[in-house]
Amino acid sequence: QVQLVESGGAVVQAGGSLRLSCLSSENIFMVSAMAWHRQAPGEQRELVARINVGGSTFYSDSVKGRFTIDRDGAKNTVYLQMNSLKSEDTAVYYCAAAKMGVTRYNYWGQGTQVTVSS
Repeated sequence: QVQLVESGGAVVQAGGSLRLSCLSSENIFMVSAMAWHRQAPGEQRELVARINVGGSTFYSDSVKGRFTIDRDGAKNTVYLQMNSLKSEDTAVYYCAAAKMGVTRYNYWGQGTQVTVSS
Protein backbone atom coordinates (compact mmCIF):
# COMPACT_ATOMS: atom_id res chain seq x y z
CA GLN A 1 0.00 0.00 0.00
CA VAL A 2 1.18 3.45 -0.92
CA GLN A 3 0.55 6.13 1.64
CA LEU A 4 0.30 9.76 0.60
CA VAL A 5 0.44 12.67 3.01
CA GLU A 6 -0.39 16.19 1.90
CA SER A 7 0.75 19.31 3.67
CA GLY A 8 0.97 23.03 3.07
CA GLY A 9 -2.68 24.01 3.07
CA ALA A 10 -3.38 27.40 4.60
CA VAL A 11 -5.44 30.56 4.46
CA VAL A 12 -4.01 32.95 1.90
CA GLN A 13 -5.17 36.24 0.42
CA ALA A 14 -6.31 36.44 -3.18
CA GLY A 15 -3.35 37.00 -5.46
CA GLY A 16 -1.02 35.19 -3.11
CA SER A 17 0.93 31.99 -3.51
CA LEU A 18 1.10 28.66 -1.76
CA ARG A 19 2.99 25.42 -2.26
CA LEU A 20 1.45 22.08 -1.39
CA SER A 21 3.52 18.97 -0.78
CA CYS A 22 2.63 15.31 -1.14
CA LEU A 23 4.98 12.86 0.54
CA SER A 24 4.76 9.31 -0.82
CA SER A 25 5.76 6.18 1.08
CA GLU A 26 6.68 4.65 -2.28
CA ASN A 27 9.23 5.71 -4.86
CA ILE A 28 7.28 8.16 -6.98
CA PHE A 29 8.86 6.71 -10.11
CA MET A 30 7.28 3.35 -9.32
CA VAL A 31 3.81 4.71 -10.08
CA SER A 32 2.51 5.65 -13.50
CA ALA A 33 1.25 9.06 -12.47
CA MET A 34 0.73 11.37 -9.55
CA ALA A 35 -1.87 14.06 -9.45
CA TRP A 36 -3.54 16.78 -7.48
CA HIS A 37 -7.32 16.97 -7.25
CA ARG A 38 -9.52 19.38 -5.37
CA GLN A 39 -13.05 19.43 -4.04
CA ALA A 40 -14.99 22.46 -2.92
CA PRO A 41 -18.12 22.16 -0.75
CA GLY A 42 -21.07 21.02 -2.83
CA GLU A 43 -18.85 20.43 -5.84
CA GLN A 44 -17.48 17.33 -7.52
CA ARG A 45 -13.86 16.42 -7.11
CA GLU A 46 -11.87 17.65 -10.07
CA LEU A 47 -8.44 16.93 -11.46
CA VAL A 48 -6.20 19.96 -11.13
CA ALA A 49 -2.80 18.76 -12.30
CA ARG A 50 -1.05 15.52 -13.17
CA ILE A 51 2.51 14.44 -13.79
CA ASN A 52 3.27 11.12 -15.45
CA VAL A 53 6.29 8.99 -14.64
CA GLY A 54 7.94 10.21 -17.82
CA GLY A 55 7.54 13.81 -16.74
CA SER A 56 4.70 14.95 -18.97
CA THR A 57 2.17 17.19 -17.25
CA PHE A 58 -1.47 18.11 -17.54
CA TYR A 59 -3.37 21.05 -16.06
CA SER A 60 -7.02 21.89 -15.94
CA ASP A 61 -7.98 25.02 -17.82
CA SER A 62 -8.94 26.77 -14.60
CA VAL A 63 -5.41 26.61 -13.21
CA LYS A 64 -3.28 26.55 -16.34
CA GLY A 65 -0.65 29.26 -16.21
CA ARG A 66 -1.06 29.72 -12.47
CA PHE A 67 -0.29 26.30 -10.98
CA THR A 68 2.73 24.09 -11.53
CA ILE A 69 3.16 20.45 -10.57
CA ASP A 70 6.69 19.29 -9.88
CA ARG A 71 8.47 16.46 -8.14
CA ASP A 72 11.58 15.55 -6.20
CA GLY A 73 12.46 11.89 -6.65
CA ALA A 74 15.04 11.89 -3.87
CA LYS A 75 12.40 13.05 -1.40
CA ASN A 76 9.53 11.02 -2.91
CA THR A 77 7.56 14.22 -2.93
CA VAL A 78 5.26 15.87 -5.44
CA TYR A 79 4.54 19.58 -5.21
CA LEU A 80 1.81 21.87 -6.39
CA GLN A 81 2.96 25.46 -6.67
CA MET A 82 -0.06 27.74 -6.71
CA ASN A 83 0.29 31.35 -7.77
CA SER A 84 -2.18 34.16 -8.35
CA LEU A 85 -4.69 32.42 -6.14
CA LYS A 86 -8.37 33.23 -6.53
CA SER A 87 -11.29 32.73 -4.18
CA GLU A 88 -12.58 29.98 -6.46
CA ASP A 89 -9.41 28.00 -5.71
CA THR A 90 -10.73 27.42 -2.20
CA ALA A 91 -11.08 23.67 -1.73
CA VAL A 92 -9.66 20.59 -0.10
CA TYR A 93 -6.72 19.48 -2.20
CA TYR A 94 -5.94 15.79 -2.52
CA CYS A 95 -2.85 14.00 -3.74
CA ALA A 96 -3.34 10.78 -5.70
CA ALA A 97 -1.23 8.13 -7.38
CA ALA A 98 -1.91 5.52 -10.05
CA LYS A 99 -0.20 2.15 -10.11
CA MET A 100 1.71 1.01 -13.15
CA GLY A 101 -0.62 -0.55 -15.67
CA VAL A 102 -3.72 0.90 -14.01
CA THR A 103 -5.70 3.82 -15.39
CA ARG A 104 -7.46 4.81 -12.17
CA TYR A 105 -5.98 6.46 -9.13
CA ASN A 106 -5.41 3.78 -6.53
CA TYR A 107 -4.02 5.80 -3.66
CA TRP A 108 -5.23 9.00 -2.08
CA GLY A 109 -4.04 11.30 0.63
CA GLN A 110 -6.23 12.70 3.38
CA GLY A 111 -6.44 16.14 1.84
CA THR A 112 -5.28 19.57 2.88
CA GLN A 113 -7.49 22.66 3.09
CA VAL A 114 -6.69 25.70 1.00
CA THR A 115 -8.72 28.81 1.70
CA VAL A 116 -8.30 31.93 -0.41
CA SER A 117 -9.73 35.04 1.17
CA SER A 118 -10.81 38.09 -0.77
